Amino acid sequence: MAGTFEVYQDKADKWRFRLKAGNGEIIAVGEAYESKSGAMNGVDSVKRNAGDASVQEVAGTKKQ
Repeated sequence: MAGTFEVYQDKADKWRFRLKAGNGEIIAVGEAYESKSGAMNGVDSVKRNAGDASVQEVAGTKKQ
């Protein structure tokens, strides 16, 4: 089953999106946008860029 993008307004009236896997698990979330069109642009950006994106490990802030 394919994933699904959900676009919604949060409690602060900002627009957000999340990507759900076929099993309903949330696997990605977007930032807060002022407009629905901004959130939709975020969805489009993920669709365009995620397929060929590389994975890079970065140094964390783990306390030693």
